[in-house]
Amino acid sequence: MTVTTKATVEDLYYVPENGKAEIVNGELILMAPTGDMPSRAGFNIASSLRVFERDKQIGRAYPDNTGYKVNLPDRDFFSPDASFYTGKATGMKFLEGAPVFAAEVRSKGDYGKKAEAALRQKRVDYFAAGTQVVWDVDLLGADVVKVYRASDPDHPTVYQRGETAEAEPAVPGWRMPVDDLFD
Repeated sequence: MTVTTKATVEDLYYVPENGKAEIVNGELILMAPTGDMPSRAGFNIASSLRVFERDKQIGRAYPDNTGYKVNLPDRDFFSPDASFYTGKATGMKFLEGAPVFAAEVRSKGDYGKKAEAALRQKRVDYFAAGTQVVWDVDLLGADVVKVYRASDPDHPTVYQRGETAEAEPAVPGWRMPVDDLFD
């Protein structure tokens, strides 16, 4: 008989080599580091959100590897590539609850049938946890930013190069040129 221990949020504070991880179905899922393009895109989204935050003061912007503790049947944790949060500050602990906006920037391993299914399930989980808007950022595709909303999760708004993407209603008034993802 094999006995497995369910991963806890406390385990995330001690991920080897300060790596990135999430908890899905009670299992600690380690996430590979990202390459040049996805890292820069996530940083550029977070930077743009930070400028917006300073001006509007309606929430807080966070970069990659920020931890969000949630309570779903099959997921206890999110770590988006960029996000916007309107809940209370938690000091040195993970943030409580989901961000209102999450950006998931595809890395090299985020392509193919299995990856698509995982990304789709993650969006379902985000919305179940209370996230209002999720960006699926595909730097290799013509449809660079797909904006999924909790109010209509099966019909994303699509933005391409030369256009300006948004995250309404989660981050009201914030806009980002798609081309800025490639700077």
